[in-house]
Amino acid sequence: MHEEYRILCQVFPEAVCALHFRNPFELLVATVLSAQTTDKRVNSVTPELFDRYPDPAAMAQAQPVDLEAIIHPVGFYHAKARHLLGLSLMLTEDYGGKVPQTMEELTSLPGVGRKTANVVLGNAFNIPGFPVDTHVTRVTGRLRWRTDWRSTHPDPVKIEHEICDCFPPEDWTNLSHRLILHGRATCHARKPDCLHCPLAETCPSAE
Repeated sequence: MHEEYRILCQVFPEAVCALHFRNPFELLVATVLSAQTTDKRVNSVTPELFDRYPDPAAMAQAQPVDLEAIIHPVGFYHAKARHLLGLSLMLTEDYGGKVPQTMEELTSLPGVGRKTANVVLGNAFNIPGFPVDTHVTRVTGRLRWRTDWRSTHPDPVKIEHEICDCFPPEDWTNLSHRLILHGRATCHARKPDCLHCPLAETCPSAE
């Protein structure tokens, strides 16, 4: 496991969040929008979104139809607009307009689960977090880094805890980034590019 991660560190020396943001609020909003769409698509709508609504107080006052018009390209825009309005109002009323820095507080916000909270903690506040998305789930399963690798519906929270037990906290955020980058570049969902995979020699799933 650790040797494979060492290789991933060499292949992806720059492990950074693909979402564009300038502050914790922007990262929180962008991550909520990223559900079931691509980071590239989210990055295409957030400049206009943050230009019109630069902080929680401004976004909390937005009209749903106006929010939906901006975020329409990311899909599920009705639900996502409700989440943005709800979390912005809660940040304004309960947290003084600041994004909280604990898992419990973050996951109390509308539309924010553990994955989103871990993204914000690790990338906005440098607090160790291990976001588990579809790429992380797929790659850790194929590498058999987790005991439930055979499961067709693995529990993301269980994956998070099991993988985190094997790595020091200071590695968690970048470990997630590199697993995601590897999933996008090589370990594709439908047909992994095992021929060009840097982990092919040790990966038990390599063709």
